[in-house]
Amino acid sequence: MFVKYLVKNNYFNKISNLKQNKKMSNLCFTKYDQSKLKIIDIGANLSDHMYSGFYNHSNRSIHPNDVKNVLDRAFANHVEKIIITGTTLEESKEVLKIAEQSDNLYITVGCHPTRSNEFETNPDEYYKGLLNLIKENDKKVVAVGECGLDYDRLRFCSVEVQKKYFEKQLELPKETKKPLFLHCRNSYADFADILKRHHDQLYGGVVHSFTGTKEEAKIFTDLGYYIGINGCSLKTQENVDAMVSIPTEFLMIETDCPWCEIKASHAGHKYVKTRMPCIKKENWNEDILVKGRNEPAAIIQVLEIMAATRNEDIYSLADALYQNTKKVFKI
Repeated sequence: MFVKYLVKNNYFNKISNLKQNKKMSNLCFTKYDQSKLKIIDIGANLSDHMYSGFYNHSNRSIHPNDVKNVLDRAFANHVEKIIITGTTLEESKEVLKIAEQSDNLYITVGCHPTRSNEFETNPDEYYKGLLNLIKENDKKVVAVGECGLDYDRLRFCSVEVQKKYFEKQLELPKETKKPLFLHCRNSYADFADILKRHHDQLYGGVVHSFTGTKEEAKIFTDLGYYIGINGCSLKTQENVDAMVSIPTEFLMIETDCPWCEIKASHAGHKYVKTRMPCIKKENWNEDILVKGRNEPAAIIQVLEIMAATRNEDIYSLADALYQNTKKVFKI
């Protein structure tokens, strides 16, 4: 009887695996060799409310949480690992819960510059909360951040507050030996100055979602920092030229989803070969991308633009980005 049970159970397990493999195959939208092209998305905001059906600040959800579906599509389209971004203490705790669902998911822990006011009530307590979260989840937390400076959105937080708590967060890598996951918008002089002052005590990292110039990119690579490229990094020809100027050994790739998708108006769009099926959010389907909402599966489009404009073989470039990311984040 026990042998019959094992045989029967084995049979149903095989059927279940076949169905899962077939579904994953149906979710693959690219024509590249899955075994030869592997990607790590270094920046995905999977705790964003859009993945729970809330759009445009609405308090009404129009579809269920679909993070699992988003992950299924990602893993079916060359994405091997994903680093989920923490932008506040509480959100870092939320993304940890998502990351615990898979061995291929990791997180950053930190406070985004536009949210730096959260430190003000009790700076030491807030810092201690970030530090403890990192120390208690060492294998899942691969970087400190998202932290930095953002002078494009000073309506959310003043320059003085941002600089104060950016510097305070630079104490976290000194205590944990973690690399940094950095945010810089229209603040390159102050940002570089702060990093230079602490340089000898830090452990490197990446300036993610880079939209700066060739000269600004060189400042960071000269300091040993990597540069994260996504759709926002490829909007204008100047953006593309800056990306092309960065040595391959200093590049990483990301989506920064649900934002920073590749749009038809972008300078790099003409190099996109993989078209992602998408529908309006009102017609949500668990197996199809939502129009206007970026996700890790679409990272292949960023890679296609990078490879074409840099005149590099897409497989070789993908491998270089993959190895860069593994080396820095030790994953």
